[in-house]
Amino acid sequence: MHPEQATGPARLRTSDTEREETAEILRAAMTEGRLGLDEGEERMAGAYAAKYRDELDVLTRDLPSGGRQTLARLPHRRAATRRSLRRHAGFIMIVAGVLTALWLLSGARFFWPVFPLSFLVMGLIRHARRGRYEFRHSIGTYARP
Repeated sequence: MHPEQATGPARLRTSDTEREETAEILRAAMTEGRLGLDEGEERMAGAYAAKYRDELDVLTRDLPSGGRQTLARLPHRRAATRRSLRRHAGFIMIVAGVLTALWLLSGARFFWPVFPLSFLVMGLIRHARRGRYEFRHSIGTYARP
């Protein structure tokens, strides 16, 4: 039995994405002046050396909201959210066009595509609200304990 297989709660291994995300949080904290250069570099080295998620949590625990709010406000994160919403809206526009064409071809008097389109638009609104919620409440890519 390896020392890492100790009895007790299972520790989850971290991914490269999670390490990089933690490093981004630490870089932002250094930029804001929350961490000094030496402490920030030391924590970043710890982030890249971490094997388990709980090792990453220790590095950002003393930052406001664990640094998640700062991470959510990074320009590339906001741009990714906007791109996702644009893709979703584009999909709805294509479906709306197809359904409207089918309605025109069917010769129906009642505009029946309003029903499926209303559900698609509600999904888009929910998507937009979720993006704003994640931005305000700084939800990360995985749930931290």
